[in-house]
Amino acid sequence: MTMTPVVNKALPDFEAHATGGVTFTPQAHLGKTVVLYFYPKDATPGCTTEAMQFRDRHKDFVKAGAVIFGVSRDNMASHDRFKKNLELPFELIADTEEKLCHMFGVVKNKIMYGKKVKGIERSTFLIDPEGILRAEWRGIKVAGHVDDVLKAVKGLKTPA
Repeated sequence: MTMTPVVNKALPDFEAHATGGVTFTPQAHLGKTVVLYFYPKDATPGCTTEAMQFRDRHKDFVKAGAVIFGVSRDNMASHDRFKKNLELPFELIADTEEKLCHMFGVVKNKIMYGKKVKGIERSTFLIDPEGILRAEWRGIKVAGHVDDVLKAVKGLKTPA
């Protein structure tokens, strides 16, 4: 039984497969700040905008010591296309079985065209270099969000 991550607590152990042949585990990224952002679907307008904003600020995130991973329910082939089309400099996790989506509690019932559907609530999670969840943004609007996340990443840095 996986636990839902809680702010200021260590992430539960999990493994996820990403583009570029990367296997993501919290342990593999200790020592780095991790930005994990969940989005509904590859190549849809809001998700494309959000991915491009993370792409455009990627150097700033790297400079601040952070790695970015996008997560959606799309399969690897879809992710590879999305990544290539947008020239994304970060990997995308294919959560086709919704394991991470359920673990992080981002699966929500939405009404689309009058029908109840399960959808992914656009959400971002910030994990510090010790593997502790430090911040979460749920149900976010794309505009200005990447700047908020970058500010939080920079805020994690304690002066040496």
